[in-house]
Amino acid sequence: MDHTSEHVITATEKSYFRRNIIHPHLMLNYLTKSWVFVALLGQWIFALYIFISFGIPALSGSPSSADTSRMIQGYVNGDELGNGILMMHLLPAILLSLGGIFQLLPYLRKHYPAFHRWNGRMFLTLGLLGALTGLYLTWVRGSRLSDIGSIGLTINGLLIMVAVTLAWKFAIKKQYQQHMRWAIHAFILINGVWTFRLYLMAWFMLNQGANGNTATIDGPADITLSFASYLLPMLIAEVYFWAKRQKSVYRVAIANLFMLLGLLITTLGVVAATLFMWWPRIIA
Repeated sequence: MDHTSEHVITATEKSYFRRNIIHPHLMLNYLTKSWVFVALLGQWIFALYIFISFGIPALSGSPSSADTSRMIQGYVNGDELGNGILMMHLLPAILLSLGGIFQLLPYLRKHYPAFHRWNGRMFLTLGLLGALTGLYLTWVRGSRLSDIGSIGLTINGLLIMVAVTLAWKFAIKKQYQQHMRWAIHAFILINGVWTFRLYLMAWFMLNQGANGNTATIDGPADITLSFASYLLPMLIAEVYFWAKRQKSVYRVAIANLFMLLGLLITTLGVVAATLFMWWPRIIA
Protein backbone atom coordinates (compact mmCIF):
# COMPACT_ATOMS: atom_id res chain seq x y z
CA MET A 1 0.00 0.00 0.00
CA ASP A 2 1.46 3.41 -0.92
CA HIS A 3 1.58 6.52 1.27
CA THR A 4 -1.34 8.13 -0.62
CA SER A 5 -3.63 5.21 0.23
CA GLU A 6 -2.55 5.37 3.86
CA HIS A 7 -3.40 9.07 3.96
CA VAL A 8 -6.86 8.46 2.44
CA ILE A 9 -7.60 5.73 4.97
CA THR A 10 -6.46 7.90 7.85
CA ALA A 11 -8.61 10.80 6.66
CA THR A 12 -11.62 8.47 6.28
CA GLU A 13 -11.08 7.06 9.76
CA LYS A 14 -10.96 10.54 11.26
CA SER A 15 -14.11 11.59 9.42
CA TYR A 16 -15.96 8.51 10.67
CA PHE A 17 -15.02 9.06 14.30
CA ARG A 18 -15.83 12.76 14.18
CA ARG A 19 -19.33 12.02 12.85
CA ASN A 20 -20.19 9.12 15.11
CA ILE A 21 -18.29 9.17 18.42
CA ILE A 22 -15.78 11.17 20.42
CA HIS A 23 -12.46 11.24 18.62
CA PRO A 24 -10.11 8.62 20.13
CA HIS A 25 -7.30 11.12 20.72
CA LEU A 26 -9.73 13.28 22.69
CA MET A 27 -10.98 10.21 24.54
CA LEU A 28 -7.38 9.30 25.39
CA ASN A 29 -7.02 12.71 27.00
CA TYR A 30 -10.27 12.33 28.97
CA LEU A 31 -9.33 8.87 30.23
CA THR A 32 -5.87 10.03 31.29
CA LYS A 33 -7.27 13.03 33.21
CA SER A 34 -9.89 10.80 34.85
CA TRP A 35 -7.22 8.34 36.00
CA VAL A 36 -5.11 11.20 37.45
CA PHE A 37 -8.16 12.52 39.31
CA VAL A 38 -9.03 9.10 40.78
CA ALA A 39 -5.40 8.48 41.71
CA LEU A 40 -5.20 11.92 43.37
CA LEU A 41 -8.23 11.13 45.56
CA GLY A 42 -6.83 7.74 46.49
CA GLN A 43 -3.37 9.11 47.23
CA TRP A 44 -4.67 11.93 49.42
CA ILE A 45 -6.95 9.63 51.41
CA PHE A 46 -3.98 7.32 51.94
CA ALA A 47 -1.83 10.31 52.99
CA LEU A 48 -4.50 11.30 55.54
CA TYR A 49 -4.51 7.76 56.90
CA ILE A 50 -0.71 7.71 57.25
CA PHE A 51 -0.68 11.16 58.87
CA ILE A 52 -3.34 10.27 61.46
CA SER A 53 -1.93 6.81 62.18
CA PHE A 54 1.79 7.60 62.26
CA GLY A 55 2.41 11.29 61.59
CA ILE A 56 0.56 12.68 64.60
CA PRO A 57 2.29 10.33 67.10
CA ALA A 58 5.67 11.22 65.55
CA LEU A 59 4.98 14.98 65.71
CA SER A 60 3.83 14.65 69.32
CA GLY A 61 7.22 13.17 70.21
CA SER A 62 5.90 9.68 70.99
CA PRO A 63 6.16 7.55 67.82
CA SER A 64 5.88 4.43 69.98
CA SER A 65 2.23 5.36 70.61
CA ALA A 66 1.39 4.75 66.94
CA ASP A 67 -0.83 1.72 66.42
CA THR A 68 1.36 -0.69 64.43
CA SER A 69 -0.54 -3.78 65.55
CA ARG A 70 -1.89 -4.38 62.03
CA MET A 71 1.59 -4.31 60.51
CA ILE A 72 3.67 -7.43 59.93
CA GLN A 73 6.29 -6.01 62.27
CA GLY A 74 5.64 -2.62 63.79
CA TYR A 75 7.25 -0.80 66.71
CA VAL A 76 9.55 -3.08 68.72
CA ASN A 77 10.78 -2.00 72.17
CA GLY A 78 14.55 -1.70 72.24
CA ASP A 79 15.04 -1.88 68.48
CA GLU A 80 15.96 1.75 67.93
CA LEU A 81 17.53 1.18 64.50
CA GLY A 82 14.62 -0.86 63.22
CA ASN A 83 12.05 1.56 64.64
CA GLY A 84 13.90 4.52 63.11
CA ILE A 85 14.01 2.90 59.68
CA LEU A 86 10.32 2.02 60.01
CA MET A 87 9.47 5.70 60.58
CA MET A 88 11.78 6.68 57.70
CA HIS A 89 9.74 4.32 55.54
CA LEU A 90 6.28 5.38 56.72
CA LEU A 91 6.42 9.15 57.21
CA PRO A 92 7.79 10.13 53.76
CA ALA A 93 4.74 8.35 52.30
CA ILE A 94 2.71 11.38 53.40
CA LEU A 95 4.71 13.74 51.19
CA LEU A 96 4.93 11.18 48.38
CA SER A 97 1.16 10.77 48.33
CA LEU A 98 0.41 14.48 48.62
CA GLY A 99 2.97 15.79 46.14
CA GLY A 100 3.72 13.00 43.68
CA ILE A 101 0.54 13.33 41.66
CA PHE A 102 1.36 16.98 40.89
CA GLN A 103 4.23 15.77 38.70
CA LEU A 104 1.68 14.36 36.26
CA LEU A 105 -0.15 17.66 35.69
CA PRO A 106 0.94 19.37 32.42
CA TYR A 107 -0.36 22.74 33.64
CA LEU A 108 2.04 22.79 36.57
CA ARG A 109 4.94 21.59 34.43
CA LYS A 110 4.31 24.41 31.95
CA HIS A 111 3.46 27.33 34.24
CA TYR A 112 5.41 26.44 37.40
CA PRO A 113 8.61 24.73 36.18
CA ALA A 114 10.53 25.50 39.39
CA PHE A 115 7.87 23.78 41.49
CA HIS A 116 7.92 20.83 39.09
CA ARG A 117 11.70 20.50 39.40
CA TRP A 118 11.90 20.73 43.19
CA ASN A 119 8.81 18.64 43.79
CA GLY A 120 10.22 16.04 41.40
CA ARG A 121 13.54 15.98 43.23
CA MET A 122 11.70 15.51 46.51
CA PHE A 123 9.55 12.74 45.05
CA LEU A 124 12.41 10.80 43.48
CA THR A 125 14.62 11.16 46.57
CA LEU A 126 11.93 10.05 49.01
CA GLY A 127 10.85 7.30 46.63
CA LEU A 128 14.41 5.95 46.58
CA LEU A 129 14.54 6.21 50.37
CA GLY A 130 11.27 4.28 50.59
CA ALA A 131 12.64 1.53 48.37
CA LEU A 132 15.84 1.15 50.39
CA THR A 133 14.10 1.19 53.77
CA GLY A 134 11.43 -1.19 52.48
CA LEU A 135 14.05 -3.69 51.35
CA TYR A 136 15.80 -3.40 54.73
CA LEU A 137 12.58 -3.93 56.66
CA THR A 138 11.59 -6.91 54.50
CA TRP A 139 14.85 -8.85 54.29
CA VAL A 140 16.98 -7.62 57.21
CA ARG A 141 14.45 -6.87 59.91
CA GLY A 142 12.24 -9.72 58.74
CA SER A 143 8.99 -7.82 58.09
CA ARG A 144 7.55 -10.42 55.75
CA LEU A 145 4.97 -13.17 56.03
CA SER A 146 6.63 -15.46 53.49
CA ASP A 147 9.64 -15.41 51.18
CA ILE A 148 7.66 -16.26 48.03
CA GLY A 149 4.98 -13.68 48.80
CA SER A 150 7.64 -10.97 49.13
CA ILE A 151 9.37 -11.52 45.78
CA GLY A 152 6.98 -9.42 43.68
CA LEU A 153 7.25 -6.31 45.83
CA THR A 154 11.00 -6.84 46.30
CA ILE A 155 11.47 -6.67 42.52
CA ASN A 156 9.28 -3.56 42.65
CA GLY A 157 11.74 -1.98 45.10
CA LEU A 158 14.74 -2.86 42.92
CA LEU A 159 13.05 -1.43 39.82
CA ILE A 160 12.43 1.83 41.68
CA MET A 161 16.19 2.34 41.83
CA VAL A 162 16.49 1.79 38.08
CA ALA A 163 13.59 4.10 37.16
CA VAL A 164 14.67 6.88 39.54
CA THR A 165 18.24 6.75 38.21
CA LEU A 166 17.09 6.95 34.58
CA ALA A 167 14.54 9.69 35.25
CA TRP A 168 17.22 11.78 36.98
CA LYS A 169 19.81 11.03 34.29
CA PHE A 170 17.58 12.16 31.41
CA ALA A 171 16.48 15.27 33.32
CA ILE A 172 20.13 16.31 33.79
CA LYS A 173 20.78 15.71 30.08
CA LYS A 174 17.64 17.75 29.21
CA GLN A 175 16.25 14.80 27.25
CA TYR A 176 12.76 15.58 28.45
CA GLN A 177 10.78 13.01 26.48
CA GLN A 178 12.87 10.18 27.91
CA HIS A 179 12.79 11.86 31.31
CA MET A 180 8.99 12.01 31.27
CA ARG A 181 8.76 8.35 30.29
CA TRP A 182 10.98 7.17 33.14
CA ALA A 183 9.54 9.65 35.62
CA ILE A 184 6.09 8.18 35.00
CA HIS A 185 7.47 4.65 35.44
CA ALA A 186 9.17 5.83 38.64
CA PHE A 187 5.82 7.24 39.85
CA ILE A 188 4.13 3.89 39.15
CA LEU A 189 6.85 1.87 40.86
CA ILE A 190 7.15 4.13 43.91
CA ASN A 191 3.40 3.71 44.38
CA GLY A 192 3.57 -0.04 43.78
CA VAL A 193 2.74 -1.02 47.38
CA TRP A 194 -0.15 1.48 47.38
CA THR A 195 -1.43 -0.03 44.12
CA PHE A 196 -1.06 -3.55 45.55
CA ARG A 197 -3.43 -2.52 48.35
CA LEU A 198 -5.91 -1.24 45.75
CA TYR A 199 -5.77 -4.41 43.67
CA LEU A 200 -6.00 -6.67 46.71
CA MET A 201 -9.02 -4.86 48.15
CA ALA A 202 -10.67 -4.72 44.72
CA TRP A 203 -10.09 -8.47 44.37
CA PHE A 204 -11.71 -9.10 47.77
CA MET A 205 -14.66 -6.89 46.84
CA LEU A 206 -15.25 -8.63 43.51
CA ASN A 207 -14.98 -12.10 45.08
CA GLN A 208 -16.81 -11.15 48.28
CA GLY A 209 -13.79 -12.40 50.21
CA ALA A 210 -10.54 -14.25 49.63
CA ASN A 211 -10.13 -16.31 46.48
CA GLY A 212 -6.65 -17.67 45.88
CA ASN A 213 -5.33 -15.68 48.82
CA THR A 214 -3.60 -16.88 51.97
CA ALA A 215 -2.86 -15.42 55.39
CA THR A 216 0.83 -15.28 54.44
CA ILE A 217 0.19 -13.43 51.13
CA ASP A 218 1.64 -16.24 49.02
CA GLY A 219 -1.47 -17.62 47.35
CA PRO A 220 -1.74 -17.59 43.54
CA ALA A 221 -3.91 -14.46 43.59
CA ASP A 222 -1.58 -12.71 46.04
CA ILE A 223 1.51 -13.39 43.93
CA THR A 224 -0.25 -12.42 40.70
CA LEU A 225 -1.47 -9.15 42.19
CA SER A 226 1.94 -8.34 43.69
CA PHE A 227 3.45 -8.37 40.19
CA ALA A 228 0.40 -6.86 38.45
CA SER A 229 0.41 -3.89 40.84
CA TYR A 230 3.29 -2.32 38.91
CA LEU A 231 3.65 -4.34 35.69
CA LEU A 232 0.06 -3.65 34.56
CA PRO A 233 0.25 0.15 35.10
CA MET A 234 3.68 0.22 33.43
CA LEU A 235 2.24 -1.66 30.43
CA ILE A 236 -0.68 0.77 30.23
CA ALA A 237 1.77 3.69 30.41
CA GLU A 238 3.72 2.25 27.47
CA VAL A 239 0.46 1.80 25.56
CA TYR A 240 -0.30 5.47 26.26
CA PHE A 241 3.11 6.57 24.91
CA TRP A 242 2.53 4.38 21.86
CA ALA A 243 -0.95 5.82 21.28
CA LYS A 244 0.37 9.40 21.37
CA ARG A 245 2.57 8.54 18.36
CA GLN A 246 -0.22 6.97 16.31
CA LYS A 247 -2.11 8.67 13.49
CA SER A 248 -4.59 5.84 12.98
CA VAL A 249 -7.65 6.53 15.12
CA TYR A 250 -8.41 2.81 15.26
CA ARG A 251 -5.08 2.11 16.94
CA VAL A 252 -5.72 4.89 19.44
CA ALA A 253 -9.20 3.46 20.07
CA ILE A 254 -7.61 0.10 20.93
CA ALA A 255 -5.19 1.87 23.29
CA ASN A 256 -8.18 3.55 24.95
CA LEU A 257 -9.48 0.14 25.95
CA PHE A 258 -6.29 -0.39 27.96
CA MET A 259 -6.64 3.07 29.48
CA LEU A 260 -10.27 2.34 30.40
CA LEU A 261 -9.24 -0.95 32.01
CA GLY A 262 -6.66 0.84 34.14
CA LEU A 263 -9.15 3.52 35.12
CA LEU A 264 -11.82 0.99 36.15
CA ILE A 265 -9.39 -1.13 38.19
CA THR A 266 -7.94 1.93 39.94
CA THR A 267 -11.40 3.35 40.69
CA LEU A 268 -12.63 0.06 42.14
CA GLY A 269 -9.42 -0.29 44.14
CA VAL A 270 -9.61 3.22 45.59
CA VAL A 271 -13.23 2.67 46.64
CA ALA A 272 -12.49 -0.75 48.17
CA ALA A 273 -9.30 0.30 49.97
CA THR A 274 -10.95 3.46 51.31
CA LEU A 275 -13.99 1.59 52.61
CA PHE A 276 -12.20 -1.44 54.05
CA MET A 277 -8.73 -0.21 55.03
CA TRP A 278 -8.23 3.53 55.38
CA TRP A 279 -11.48 5.31 56.27
CA PRO A 280 -12.45 3.10 59.24
CA ARG A 281 -9.02 3.81 60.81
CA ILE A 282 -9.20 7.53 59.95
CA ILE A 283 -12.49 8.00 61.79
CA ALA A 284 -11.75 5.53 64.60
